[in-house]
Amino acid sequence: MNFGFWGNLKKPFFALAPMADVTDFAFREVVSKYSKPDVMFTEFVSCDGLCSNGKEKLMHCLKFTKKQKPIVAQFFGSKPENFYKCAVLAQELGFDGIDINMGCPDKSVLKQKAGAELIKNPDLAKKIIYETKRGAGKLPISVKTRLGYNTDILEEWIPHIFETEPAVLILHCRTKKEMSKTEAKWKRIETAVEIRNKYFSKSKYKTLIVGNGDIKSVKEGLEKAKKYGVDGVMVGRGVFGNPLFFKGEEINLKNKLKIMAEHAKIFEKEFYDRKDGKWIKKFDTMKKHFKSYCSGFKGANFLRQELMKTKSSKEVMILVSKFKYEA
Repeated sequence: MNFGFWGNLKKPFFALAPMADVTDFAFREVVSKYSKPDVMFTEFVSCDGLCSNGKEKLMHCLKFTKKQKPIVAQFFGSKPENFYKCAVLAQELGFDGIDINMGCPDKSVLKQKAGAELIKNPDLAKKIIYETKRGAGKLPISVKTRLGYNTDILEEWIPHIFETEPAVLILHCRTKKEMSKTEAKWKRIETAVEIRNKYFSKSKYKTLIVGNGDIKSVKEGLEKAKKYGVDGVMVGRGVFGNPLFFKGEEINLKNKLKIMAEHAKIFEKEFYDRKDGKWIKKFDTMKKHFKSYCSGFKGANFLRQELMKTKSSKEVMILVSKFKYEA
């Protein structure tokens, strides 16, 4: 079993979850600067897209800096041969690991028989893992999935994954049907740990398990890791609007707005092509971040509404500099 960098992490470790149009290069740069987690993931990237003539349009999703390492490339798709090719690419680009998305509930992904659809097709899921391993060389493989598709079939589903011996299993403790609308079922992650321990009882090594779902603080993550026996904790929405999350610190308003403006500046620098005068990734993408940064303080609604009208980082900076708040 190849653990790669995962084997060197102190337990319980913390990971930043892969989230489409959220954990892009700019967001990762900001989080890396202010409270770097033990491991980062890219946004999910289409294997089919990377194996097509449109490859170059997706390569910005796979850009990273040294300070973001260790970093894992997350791929989605349903064709084993394309996972092989993307694993080879991940090696060439210098990633530290590869993650296979087997949990995304997005309709456009499901239509491609990818993401959570793979829960319904364990034979294909295993072929994908094996082909990814074949192309990955020394890079460790992780799989991110859910308790089930429409119903919880944890006991039936995850032994198929363990059969392929990935370095890590990341378990979002909800089904595809539940999306993120119900409370995360961490008790089921404890069951996953028990299944893992039993499955690998005669082996010297065993797949690491990372729990994911509704973690609102580092303290809560540590408590859940201890209570449910996981090796690591993955955090998604809890980091929104708080790049200091992994330091376990509260962020004051002045610093929050300063970082928000810096985030917008990095986004523009990275995704605006000044030669062509075109956005590689629309500035509107930043607006979901503005919603997260601007909440829970006096004047938040007004500032958020004004930020929704902005078209550049300069306009964001002007709004922040003019905003009146209690220091």
